[in-house]
Amino acid sequence: MLKNLFKPREGVRIGDALYALSVEQARRPGLYTRLGVADRIDARFELYTLHVLLLVLRLRDENTPSGRDAAQALFDVYVSALDHALREEGVGDISVGKKMRKLGEALYGRMNAYEPPLRDGDAAALTEALARNVYGETRAEQAADLARYALAARAALAAQEFNDVLVKPAWTDV
Repeated sequence: MLKNLFKPREGVRIGDALYALSVEQARRPGLYTRLGVADRIDARFELYTLHVLLLVLRLRDENTPSGRDAAQALFDVYVSALDHALREEGVGDISVGKKMRKLGEALYGRMNAYEPPLRDGDAAALTEALARNVYGETRAEQAADLARYALAARAALAAQEFNDVLVKPAWTDV
């Protein structure tokens, strides 16, 4: 019984691995050089959120308990990473709750803004949301390129077998 208590949970491990893969893709230099995303903490948050969402959507689309569990594990690890990042930035314990609430609201806002156009393949709506959130403008030129990239990544992930996505997601090239 005690062995099970201290044994690492499978969901946590898969969530950690999927989060690391999402962050690795969100840090691709082409996103910053070719697509003009600013190398600032808020823009990185936007790219991390976009990539985590792309992977969460793919995992949920599997429509199995394994897919839902993996998606939830990834999301949980992402939220935990945000908390950890705040603490590393020196935010005190008393303020972490307030800042996490604001980050959580931003996270859910982005997911609500990006999910429908990603599901529907609506490049115009996705471009508008990305322009506003990633580029901080309503008409950023490169937002359309980022939207095309995100839609292509969604399609590439959808075409990939579930077990392969868990190991090495088929992100599209930037």
